[in-house]
Amino acid sequence: MFLKSAIQQFRDYKGLADKTFAQLDEADFHYRPNEVSNSLAIIITHMHGNMLSRWTNFLTEDGEKEWRKRDNEFEEQQLTKQQLLTLWEEGWNVLFDALQQLKVEDLNSTIHIRTKPLSVIDGILRQLTHHASHVGQIIFAGKIIAGNNWRSLSIGKNESKLFNEQMKNS
Repeated sequence: MFLKSAIQQFRDYKGLADKTFAQLDEADFHYRPNEVSNSLAIIITHMHGNMLSRWTNFLTEDGEKEWRKRDNEFEEQQLTKQQLLTLWEEGWNVLFDALQQLKVEDLNSTIHIRTKPLSVIDGILRQLTHHASHVGQIIFAGKIIAGNNWRSLSIGKNESKLFNEQMKNS
């Protein structure tokens, strides 16, 4: 039950980001309101590196791989929207492949991230919250960039009553 729920939560967060990306143009992926903020391109490259590192050989190797160049993930790279979305999908594919290979008995195992021992459940929850926080950043940036052209990803402003009525009638 936990694994099925976790996989669905990851899919839901990915879907929110996907819907945000669909509303944005090429240049929007490199928008930075200031020097200390990350562009969507940086967030995507960071999440890509994180997912590859954490989910490759999830049960048998430390989640912080020696081949990962984390600091480089925060350097602006002039990648196209399509290149960024390819990285995005690659990272999620590694994550979903790893999760779908897990068995219920694996949940009692110990994994390591930066040598810190964690239960598999704690490792999954850690990644779920990490991804959720970045997806929140993606959505927030998308709303700023799209401005009045933003299309709500859930219930629009002042539409709660209508939504609740529709749910009752369905």
